[in-house]
Amino acid sequence: MSESDIPPDGRPVDVYLDLLRIRMDTEDYRLLLRVVEPVLQAIEEHRLSGVDLALDGGGDELPQEVRDEAALVIATAVTGRLDNEVVELEVDENGPVRVVTDAATAADPSRLDEIADYIRDRHRQNEELRGIAEASGLPTDF
Repeated sequence: MSESDIPPDGRPVDVYLDLLRIRMDTEDYRLLLRVVEPVLQAIEEHRLSGVDLALDGGGDELPQEVRDEAALVIATAVTGRLDNEVVELEVDENGPVRVVTDAATAADPSRLDEIADYIRDRHRQNEELRGIAEASGLPTDF
């Protein structure tokens, strides 16, 4: 689907949610809505800085398909694009990291390597900062 397929009064995220409603199991779709509705509301109200969203499990384990679709719904709401994809990158010994990117980047191995390198660097920096905080007696849960 391209942007030209979106009705003039429609938002890409609404079109994407309608497609998911048709394609997904009803219970999974309801779970998806519970996850993304607060974020979509925050985006609409321009108050994203106060929203905390973790799609990596936590207390209630989300099925991977729901996590991926939630990430894609949010990306569609933020970017207005329908060509987002979830890609899995190997970044360290802790296992793969899933990221959302546009289709062109997802198809470009050198670009994906750059993203993986960036994630590795950020992880290393966070670990250094965590060590400094711990040695200083400061909280390390950032």
